[in-house]
Amino acid sequence: MRLLICSDGTDPEDKPAKLGGLIAGPCHADTTLLGIIETPDEDQPLRFALNIEAALLRTYGVSPEVVVRAGEPIRQILNQTAENHYDIAVIGARRKGAAGSYCYSERTYEVIKAVPPPVLVATGEFEQIKRILVCTGGKRYIEDAVRLTGKLATCLGASLTMKNKMAEPPAIYADLVRLEDYVNRLLESKSELGTNLRQQKRELERLGVSAEVRLRHGIVIDQVFEEAHEGNSDLIATGTSQARGLLRHYIMGDLTRSILNNANCPVLVSRAGKLASAEGFWRSLKKFFGSRRG
Repeated sequence: MRLLICSDGTDPEDKPAKLGGLIAGPCHADTTLLGIIETPDEDQPLRFALNIEAALLRTYGVSPEVVVRAGEPIRQILNQTAENHYDIAVIGARRKGAAGSYCYSERTYEVIKAVPPPVLVATGEFEQIKRILVCTGGKRYIEDAVRLTGKLATCLGASLTMKNKMAEPPAIYADLVRLEDYVNRLLESKSELGTNLRQQKRELERLGVSAEVRLRHGIVIDQVFEEAHEGNSDLIATGTSQARGLLRHYIMGDLTRSILNNANCPVLVSRAGKLASAEGFWRSLKKFFGSRRG
C-alpha cells in the first residue's frame, strides 16, 4: 500500500500526519509526506513543520519520503498523484463555519472531487481505527470502496459494518426486520440489492474480514450517524460516482458531503472505478463532434 499525506504545515487543527501514521504503521505502507509552498516566505516554516510531522510519523514506525512542491495546492496534489500511484491520499479539513453545505474550505471539496486516489479526510476525533462503517447503498460503484476498506480492516485488525438504507418493507415483514431475519432473506435473494450486498460480503470474507450487514429505514443521513454512534465508529467510508459523458472528474453527492460535514471521525471517500485516460477523453470528444457534423 502507498499513502500520500498532504500537509500545509500551518494549522494545528489539521491532523493528516497523525491519521496517516495510524494507518501506515500497521499497513506497512510506503508513505509520502507532501508539503506545498504557495509563496516564497512559506518555505522555511513549512519545512520546519514537515520535519515535526515526519518525526511524528516515525513514532508509528513510518519513515516517510518528504516532498516539497511550489504552486497552487490542488494542482500540485494532482501532479504528485499523476506522477506516482497512491492507494490513499490523506488530507486535513479546516472548517470555515460551524454548519452548512460548505462548512469546510472549498479546497477540501475540490481535492476530494479531483484527485485520482481515494481521499481520507482527517476530521473529527480519532485515537485508533478499530471500527469501520461502510455506507454501501447496495450499488456496484461502491465495490472499490468496500474492497479498500476491507484491506484496511485486515491491516488494522478492525471490525467492519456495511450499512444500507432501504425503503420500508411490506408490513408482513415487520417482525422479520425486528428479528433481523430480513437481512438474511435479502442476502439470499436474487434482487439487485441482495446480489450486490452478497458479493460485497463475500469479497470481504475473502480478505479475511468478518463483515456485519445492517439495514436501516428512514432519512439516510440520520441513519448513517445513528449507526455510527451506536457502533462507536472510528471511520466512515463512503463512495463517489464518476461523472457521465465527457466530464473527467468525480461527483461528490449530497450524502457524501453531508457525511463529511457532520462526521465526528475521519471519512474515507472512495472511487467508482478508474477515470478515462486523457487519450480516451480526446477520442470521445472527436467522436462526439464527428457525430454532430454527420
